[in-house]
Amino acid sequence: MGSSSSLTLGPSLFNWPVERWRDFYFRIADEADVDTVCIGEVVCSKRTPFFTPHMPEVMARLAAAGKTVVVSSLALIMSERELEEARQIAGTDWLIEANDLSVVSLLAGKPFVLGPLLNIYNEGTLAYLKSMGAVRACLPAEISLPVIQTLTASAGCEIEVQAFGRLPLALSARCYHARSRNLAKDGCQYVCAEDLDGMAVETLDDQSFLAVNGTQTMSFHYLDALESLGNMQGFGVRHFRLWPQTADMVAIAALFRSVLKGSLDPKTASVRLREACPRAEFANGYLFGREGCRMVEVDE
Repeated sequence: MGSSSSLTLGPSLFNWPVERWRDFYFRIADEADVDTVCIGEVVCSKRTPFFTPHMPEVMARLAAAGKTVVVSSLALIMSERELEEARQIAGTDWLIEANDLSVVSLLAGKPFVLGPLLNIYNEGTLAYLKSMGAVRACLPAEISLPVIQTLTASAGCEIEVQAFGRLPLALSARCYHARSRNLAKDGCQYVCAEDLDGMAVETLDDQSFLAVNGTQTMSFHYLDALESLGNMQGFGVRHFRLWPQTADMVAIAALFRSVLKGSLDPKTASVRLREACPRAEFANGYLFGREGCRMVEVDE
């Protein structure tokens, strides 16, 4: 493994208390060994007013610490107000991560990042979006290693792969979190803030299967791609994304960095990852073309 690989911290997808959110990014700026930090509201525009006043200070601190700052857009734009907010973001000088095709159209002709909530599953789609100005693409969660290899070989732009955390799978116009409390979306009372890592969803057989985060459906399991990092580096992947959770993200970033540099064995790192997230269950099935909730053992 080589040291040229880069770590990205994705935007926090959860409705954390504002002070916790701000202090989380301050600590990332001061202590985390990550190269790029994405910041911005992706899931629900109703949360945006709480965080917006703190964005300039947080972004300035991250930039002063040498991090590349990327502003992530909303992933499901459904109103003129949300579109106007997207226009304002697109008009800034920051590098923008587009998570909705309407944002891609606003950014056409300038450099931008393709977010993991866009449906990029083949070379043609990737080539078209690159022609519009995309300089990096964070691939969707469901893509397997052979597809990652194919897309990386044909991309013509940088490829980023999700490597840790609950995976964002889908978004809806309806709010599952509000519905679970017998509330309407417009009167949700921000109940998503009660579940700092998302709300677990169980099957009729009482098996934890998915997680709900406001209008978003996520994996219940946390992705652990540590033992596949070497293969993906061999494909030419140079960017790996860690999703923020309430675990110690500074320690988790250090584990991934050590594996990418070759100074820590992936299997040992996986053991330590579980120690850092004692309440989490892990999976990597999508990488191997299996069900996403499976943990596939990687041969030496």
